[in-house]
Formats: sequence, structure tokens, C-alpha cells
Amino acid sequence: MRAQVQIGQGKLRQTGTSGFSLIELLIVVAIILIIAAIAIPNLLKARMSANEASAAENLRTITTAAVVYNSTWNNGFPPTFATFGGPGGNSSTCDFAQLVDNTLVNAPNQKSGYQFAYTVSGPTVAVAPTCSAPGFFQYVVSATPLTVGFTGNRSFCSDQPGIIHFDATGATTATPAACEALPALQ
Repeated sequence: MRAQVQIGQGKLRQTGTSGFSLIELLIVVAIILIIAAIAIPNLLKARMSANEASAAENLRTITTAAVVYNSTWNNGFPPTFATFGGPGGNSSTCDFAQLVDNTLVNAPNQKSGYQFAYTVSGPTVAVAPTCSAPGFFQYVVSATPLTVGFTGNRSFCSDQPGIIHFDATGATTATPAACEALPALQ
């Protein structure tokens, strides 16, 4: 607001403020920085929790898809991770089951800050007539954070019993026995 002040015989001078002072701006910036310092760690924790929940749900989907594959094509569990996916369309086959999103089953097998891996083990089953490769009796699927402490803290795994297990250190689990030795996710 400007005011006019008379300073002598008929001379007028304008006084008043025309903006914020440097101190006022510094105070506002300091308040914004304090609020950001409080909010950012909570935001990162929430993002890590969301990534972990997404990884566990994706493992549940892959485990269910493995059982569906086994019962549909009578070829054991899928021989490769890519077998779960496929080109899309109306017809699924033993080699391209179209049971899981291609983002998970095609390289680089990453989603929501996690790296997914599917490893088969044990003996193979007899090849079903409509399949080009034999399936397996055992498998383990794992989800490992891309950066422990930033995209997630825990890694997850599942195998043929269908129970999801977790490792609090974020390490990758490579065998069904190692997966089953970990605590189960409640």
C-alpha cells in the first residue's frame, strides 16, 4: 500500500512497501523446507510399502498361473518364465499360456521396483502332446528389490505349495528348499 506524505512546501513523497522483504521470503522458504523434511521420508516409506505389496501380489498371481498351467495342459509347471505370457489374442497354448502380464515374464522382468525370477528344478515330466518342451515338478519364483532400502526392504519367494515367504535382508532365493526355510508372509 502506498501513502503520500508531504515533506515541505507542496512537495509530496510516496512511501510504503511494494513487495516482500528478504527476511519474509527466507522465512517462507525455511517453512517449506521444514515441511518437506517431515513429509519426504514418510512418502518414501509409503512407496516402499506399496512396492512390497505389489511384489507379493504379483508372486501370488504367478503361483496361481503355475497351478492353472499344470492343470490345463498336464505338462507340470511351466518350463520357462516366458511360457506364462504370450503374444496376446484369443488362443493360448502350452508354449504361450497368456496367464501373466508380459511385463513380468519378458526381460528385464521388472515391475514396481522389483526384479522377478522363475527357476525350475527337479526332474521333468513327460511332454504333453500339445507342448514343445517338458514341464517340471518343482519351481521357485522370487521377487527381489532393485535397490534394497529404496524400492523395497524385503524379498519374496513362492514355490509349488503356493505359500509366499519373505526374506528381511532382501536377498534373492534360488531354490524351493531355501524359499520354504524362510518365514511365511501372513
